[in-house]
Amino acid sequence: MAPVGAGLWRTLRAHQVYGANTDVGKTIVSTVLCNAIQNQKQRAAFLKPVSTGALDDADDRHLKRYGAGTLTKCLYQFDEPVSPHIAAKKKSVRDDDLLASIQKTLADWARSDIDFALVETAGGVHSPGPNGNSQADLYRPLRLPIVLVADSRLGGISSSISAYESLLLRGYDIQSVLLFRDEYYQNHEYLRDFFRNKSIPLVPLPAPPTKPLQLDADSRLRDEEAMSSYYQKVSQESEVLRLLEEMSVKNTERIERLEEMASRAHDLIWYPFTQHHGMSAKDITVIDSAHDDYFQTFGSNSSTKPDSELRPTFDGSASWWTQGLGHGNPDLSLSAAYAAGRYGHVMFAGAVHEPALSLADRLLKTLDNPRFTKVFYTDNGSTGMEVAVKMGLRAACDRYGWDASQEKINILGLKGSYHGDTIGVMDCSEPSTYNRKVEWYRGRGHWFDFPLVKMVDGTWKVEIPEELRADLGSDAEFESLNSVFDLKQRLKSDAGQRYKEYIRRTIEDLVQKQGMKFGALILEPVILGAGGMLFCDPLFQRCLTDVVRDHPELFSAENNSPKSTPSWSGLPVIFDEVFTGLYRLGRPTSASFLDVYPDIAVNAKLLTGGLIPLCTTAASQEIFDTFSSPEKSDALLHGHSYTAHAVGCTVAVDSLKTMTEMDVNGSWDGFRADWTSKSTLVASTPDVWSVWSQNLLKDISCADAVESVFAIGTVLSISLRDEQGGGYTSTVAKSLQQKLAVGGDQFNVHSRVLGNVLYLMSSVTSKPDSLQEMERLLRVSLL
Repeated sequence: MAPVGAGLWRTLRAHQVYGANTDVGKTIVSTVLCNAIQNQKQRAAFLKPVSTGALDDADDRHLKRYGAGTLTKCLYQFDEPVSPHIAAKKKSVRDDDLLASIQKTLADWARSDIDFALVETAGGVHSPGPNGNSQADLYRPLRLPIVLVADSRLGGISSSISAYESLLLRGYDIQSVLLFRDEYYQNHEYLRDFFRNKSIPLVPLPAPPTKPLQLDADSRLRDEEAMSSYYQKVSQESEVLRLLEEMSVKNTERIERLEEMASRAHDLIWYPFTQHHGMSAKDITVIDSAHDDYFQTFGSNSSTKPDSELRPTFDGSASWWTQGLGHGNPDLSLSAAYAAGRYGHVMFAGAVHEPALSLADRLLKTLDNPRFTKVFYTDNGSTGMEVAVKMGLRAACDRYGWDASQEKINILGLKGSYHGDTIGVMDCSEPSTYNRKVEWYRGRGHWFDFPLVKMVDGTWKVEIPEELRADLGSDAEFESLNSVFDLKQRLKSDAGQRYKEYIRRTIEDLVQKQGMKFGALILEPVILGAGGMLFCDPLFQRCLTDVVRDHPELFSAENNSPKSTPSWSGLPVIFDEVFTGLYRLGRPTSASFLDVYPDIAVNAKLLTGGLIPLCTTAASQEIFDTFSSPEKSDALLHGHSYTAHAVGCTVAVDSLKTMTEMDVNGSWDGFRADWTSKSTLVASTPDVWSVWSQNLLKDISCADAVESVFAIGTVLSISLRDEQGGGYTSTVAKSLQQKLAVGGDQFNVHSRVLGNVLYLMSSVTSKPDSLQEMERLLRVSLL
């Protein structure tokens, strides 16, 4: 099913009518507004998506009877006077179909002579839709500006404010509030002041005529005359007319703000990872809102499709790898609001609060690493890695008796590694485009070149770098991605022995011949992200870890035996799982693909489902004990003002809980089945799968413009051929990026490139329909 674009038109002022409760007069308010529009010689339309009960009492019939020529429509009518979720049991109505019908109806009206439209909900804000989902969530993709009908009855102040807050938490814009005057309760007086402080106009309306208890022919006629007179009078009140003018102005101002945003941003904002030379305002994507997997972007519609000014744009980078559970996730938003209301932010040094304690406990269970006993909190992946490096180097220096103030301590890693932009972890990467022109950069380490996993012309390959073939052997082909990860078998192979011998000999030469000292092994397990989406042969990373741990003699100083009975051996092993951890690759940890337990691991990105910045660094007890002494200066003197931010910790607990439940309840079984070949299915087969289909990979890997592809978990990487050799400065992927940005009839795609590599990734909640349309766009663009 195609995603729904949010509703915003220049020619049509469309609003959604919500009620603070059932029976608060939504339809009467709608009729008043539509009459007022019609009296101004403009066309009004009324849409009731779902109606229940007798036809004579249907809301759209009421508008047809009293709406002074208002165009009316009801999409789904159920005879039973019950909640829509009960009435719809006999006739299934998919939420996506309902939303699409609303959007199409409004778009058709926008192309016609309709000036003003109201979409009226049923019952209260959280009354269920046909499938039992709260209306506040059901209609959120449309994100129409809201007309809230408040409750004038006893208890109405509370229900009205609650309704307002529920809508606000879901990202709606409440543009106006109306309710009936009641001189006894005077809710309108209180609520006028309340909403005035929110800069939201409130208009009290006279109460409608009392409906007769019994409607015979005469009383029905008198009732209709009274209602007609009521609408004629109230629709001409100055406050109503002024409100409609304000609503019109707000619609125009909203479009004007969106039109100006790109140029204003170009003037005011210094963008990350962006060369501004030659950049213009048209290169900036204007995002009005986001929901599920999609941004709602302004100005991206083609001139041949005068639909909504906003278009759904697939978030193809998962918002820089953070998006896990969908934009605007109401459960996470409520978790954040709860923690903000309970704590705000509280300082953490020497204190504890429940969210931080709960997250530490759940995270350690999720990582399932018997070495880990402690969790350190920071703000983001780079700062978390700073902590990890401090931990690792201190532990190594303590064990081997090195004085880092007198001698240079290096790290071991892989070429193309990237661990963040803070100056400490920047030094843990080889010279590259990211750091070469940073004045304080000093590379401190040795970085191994390594074999790459890729699919070429429909076949999985492990490709050995040309300069390493004498040591590591020739390229190898595999029948499936599962077989690439079958490390139990591959460790016994000739390739495994070659890898280990090459790694051991290299480290020995670096230490003995060049006098280098190493304090930690730092790896991005499986995929090196920012370095270019490099899929490292998992066998090489496993062998590198094994050599480091199995040969502590390689690192100990001459005549200086290391401390005995360590929980870690050789060097502390640090896994940077900021990108690859927490189900990004389809598992709780990417370390599990290597069957390795690191001594230190860093997680961020998906930790909070894409809502709040937060990072954790988990460490073993022995790493922790290294910092324990009577001297304050021996402590890990590192921290951030927002350490263990209570809002972030609360959201992270719920995010981890949700992803864990999805892992065990079969949410991804369809994807797993696509990647499981019956011919290779054995008891020891690794669980390796992707949301991107195997057929897609096989097809596009054979495209003339494609050098190679790979997919695992939510990640898809496409390397384009570049006669100049590729790399981060390559521009060949721009063409594919531009084609996806144009998109198709359903949506376009926001994506990012790393040189000659274009990567795409979904959230863990992405719908198969969306992914299938993404695959269709890729085929059209590449084949």
